[in-house]
Amino acid sequence: MAWLEEQAARCLLCVDAPCTAACPHALDPARMVRAVRFENASLAAGFIDSALCPGCAAPCEEACLRREDPVALRRMAQVIPPPRSARADLSIEFCGVTCENPFFLSSSVVASGYEMCARALEMGWGGVVYKTVGLLTPRETSPRFAAYGRRGGPFIGLRNMEQISDHPLEWDLEALRRLKANFPGKVIVGSIMGGDEAEWTQLARLCTEAGCDIIECNFSCPHMTGHGLGADVGTDPALVARYTRAVRAGTHLPILAKMTPNITSMELPARAAVQAGADGLAAINTVKAITGLDGPELAPGPAVRGKSTVSGYSGGAVKPIALRFVRDLAADPALKGVPISGMGGIETWHDAAEFLALGCRNLQVTTAVMQYGYRIIDDLRAGLAGFLQDLGLDRVEQLVGRALPNVVDARELDRDTVCYPRFDRERCLGCGRCFLSCRDAGHQAIAFEAGRRPRLLGKRCVGCHLCMLVCPAGAVSSTRRVAKPEKEEEIS
Repeated sequence: MAWLEEQAARCLLCVDAPCTAACPHALDPARMVRAVRFENASLAAGFIDSALCPGCAAPCEEACLRREDPVALRRMAQVIPPPRSARADLSIEFCGVTCENPFFLSSSVVASGYEMCARALEMGWGGVVYKTVGLLTPRETSPRFAAYGRRGGPFIGLRNMEQISDHPLEWDLEALRRLKANFPGKVIVGSIMGGDEAEWTQLARLCTEAGCDIIECNFSCPHMTGHGLGADVGTDPALVARYTRAVRAGTHLPILAKMTPNITSMELPARAAVQAGADGLAAINTVKAITGLDGPELAPGPAVRGKSTVSGYSGGAVKPIALRFVRDLAADPALKGVPISGMGGIETWHDAAEFLALGCRNLQVTTAVMQYGYRIIDDLRAGLAGFLQDLGLDRVEQLVGRALPNVVDARELDRDTVCYPRFDRERCLGCGRCFLSCRDAGHQAIAFEAGRRPRLLGKRCVGCHLCMLVCPAGAVSSTRRVAKPEKEEEIS
């Protein structure tokens, strides 16, 4: 499986993939690879016929754009797991609205016009949260995106300086009208941002009249050029309450309050929103960040004439932060039963399952779409259905909150037992990384012996598992849990 994933990671995920066009059997090797790339290896076999591949001249590999070292498509086709189909009910109720699946586009550049949103809905997304509209029309910078991660490959995170919609308000309202008229079975969410109470009320009324199903209040954009907007609101519970009441005055629709992570306790503004009339919560918006300095000028990217600003960071790098905030909201007794729309680093079905298991009923995606396009919805839906089947669940509803009991207060953790590491001599490469990390950042519990082999010094080991994390060969595993020694050896 590791080799399959390595090959899939090398794929460029091309548009109109040349490998598929070159297949003499009218199969789809590109879709096979994409299934593996997005953690659906068990579904990948459905796109090829492994019996035809051994005797094939593999024109698919000749067509690969990695011409010097093409993706090993023929071998991949022969070693992927047998095909399977997965059926589970992905429909779910959210804020009183029925969604055909929990996957929505989030309010951002990926949902900023009729044509874009319509194409996504046709491809299978359950709904869209249209890019935030307001009475102001912002002027944007060029450039306004910067990636953090390997150049030319998938980025770890994305920083953006883009604000709310820069289209005229009436243009956006007409897009919302058309979307609801042409996709009555999909969920259309109008995201709004006002500058004062009157504007919040007006925008809520306009989006309601346009046919939206839900109103999302953007209390969280971290880089608006005006004061008293976005995250300036979300960090002030009193302001959140005031503007939520103003929105309620303008609509009968469910209200979703989108929270900022640029705060210590998200529960405080969230409670204020719910007490003032919000029906649900959305978390998280982007995290304020500077992703690095470029060139001899030390300009933060994205640099505009050598200058930049603190702005929002998203993608896989913020997922652990998002999961923490989602759990905090779901576990708060004062917010019990309040529906949560989760976002922040969702790229695969596995990411999605984690958000659901920690209490979300709805999921929003942006950064993964920016990298890979709307087509990821195929693997999100198929992978989540397969995961539910593996758990013996019939409906996605049954996954919601399933993991909440597993996150406890630090005082409740077992501190009387230990799991020691075990070294696999066959897989060990002899690099010494475990020894180095334990010596310089652990408890000096590993000896590096002749023949380049690690040996555990059991009386020193505390079972922290740093050695397991740094091993590049996967040669360190864990033993069963045992009681800690009554008296640990003192180390001079």
